[in-house]
Amino acid sequence: MGTITERKRKNGEVVFFAQVVKKGGGKVHRESQTFERRKAAQVWIEKRERELNEPGGIERARLGDPLLGEVIDRYVAESERALGKTKTQVLRSLKGDAIAEMKCSDIKSNDVIDLARRLRADRKPQTVMSYLSHLAAIFAVAKPAWGVELDQQAMKDAFVVGRRLGVICKGASRERRPSCDEIKAILGLFRQKLAAKPDMSPMPDLVAFALFSTRRQEEITRIEWRDFEPENKRVLVRDMKNPGDKIGNNVWCDLPEPAIKIIERQPRKSDRIFPYTTDALSSNFTRACKFLMIEDLHFHDLRHEGVSRLFEMGLNIPHVAAVSGHRSWQSLKRYTHIRASGDKWVWLAEEMSGAGAPPEVA
Repeated sequence: MGTITERKRKNGEVVFFAQVVKKGGGKVHRESQTFERRKAAQVWIEKRERELNEPGGIERARLGDPLLGEVIDRYVAESERALGKTKTQVLRSLKGDAIAEMKCSDIKSNDVIDLARRLRADRKPQTVMSYLSHLAAIFAVAKPAWGVELDQQAMKDAFVVGRRLGVICKGASRERRPSCDEIKAILGLFRQKLAAKPDMSPMPDLVAFALFSTRRQEEITRIEWRDFEPENKRVLVRDMKNPGDKIGNNVWCDLPEPAIKIIERQPRKSDRIFPYTTDALSSNFTRACKFLMIEDLHFHDLRHEGVSRLFEMGLNIPHVAAVSGHRSWQSLKRYTHIRASGDKWVWLAEEMSGAGAPPEVA
């Protein structure tokens, strides 16, 4: 219930003391504020009573000036959009830092910079930037959503300072591209292993599919048979990686012919076309490169090679994006220096289509 009391200041000025009292959870919650006009006081009372009567209204009011760790917990609990594995891990890690024990209203840009320096002790600048980016999402919603005094500008200022000091930075784009000889050697080794152990994952198909489809390894392992439309030459890529939005970000992507042929010869022994783990793909590929003494080549480089191949074949940005799934064409501008020079992987495309002989084992 709200009340308004008329009071006089020492200078004789009349003011109006508004108070709201609300019972809930066996406790009494009180709020008060002073106004120069009675009408303003009445409007405030009506507004606060509506807010306190809402589900969880009293709990939000009692939150007052919480610790950052408490706001992180609330963000995780109230987010209706599923949080990705990486973001969940990062937020859990940040709760163990000293900044999580600070009251939100006390956190300034220098406190965020201090956090970045502590993270930098055993992490790369680009990793620290990723941590701050996940934390920035909480700074962005805390005040407008819950009235928590968490200064979003402090986070923005920290990003500026962090970049200038070199504490944070964007990850450098990898330019490593495999040669035909390297891929032939890798495929040859995997074929030898398959001949000795037929039940192992079909790494030759997985390597070629990654290159032709331009799919990331986690996307490859999620593709289901129901997501494959050979008649339309496309596949639904679920939870495609995208800044700020991954879970539920499902995108239809065009499939080049060699990728379609690879899918069509897979056995239907699961709902997934490639029922393997990302760890298995990555470790198998890494071990093969180490055995063959191929330096600095990662499974993810096959996606970069696949996108480069499309530009070398003469496709323009919209056509490449239809295959790669890039939502922003800006991301593909790093490839625009590539000149149309033909398809150096034609031999592999023919092999995957069954028209060519396997390359000799190196």
